[in-house]
Amino acid sequence: MPEGTVDRMRDRLQALAPVEISIEDDSARHAGHPGAASGGGHYNLRLVSPRFEGKSRIERHRLVYDALATLMQRDIHALAMVLLAPGETKRRAGASNPAHPPGH
Repeated sequence: MPEGTVDRMRDRLQALAPVEISIEDDSARHAGHPGAASGGGHYNLRLVSPRFEGKSRIERHRLVYDALATLMQRDIHALAMVLLAPGETKRRAGASNPAHPPGH
C-alpha cells in the first residue's frame, strides 16, 4: 500500500470543510484479501462537516467519493464511513455506514 494514503485522503477531504476528521488505516487486518493484492487499502473514516447538513446518507457518501475519486480503487479498496453534520455528533457517535460488504 502506498505511503501517505491517509495524508492524501485528509488533504482531499479538506474540500468538505471538516470540523472533525479521523481516518484509520485498517489494511493490516485484511492482509491476504483479494482486494489487497491490488495495493488498495481498507480505511475507516469519521467525518463531521457542515456540508452534510440536510443531506441524505447517499448524498454524503457521494460527496466523499467525489473528493477521493483519484484514490478510489487504486489506493483505497474499502472505505467504511461515519458521516455526520455537526448537530448529529451526540446522537450518532457510534453509528457506522460501511461502504463495503461485511466479511469482504
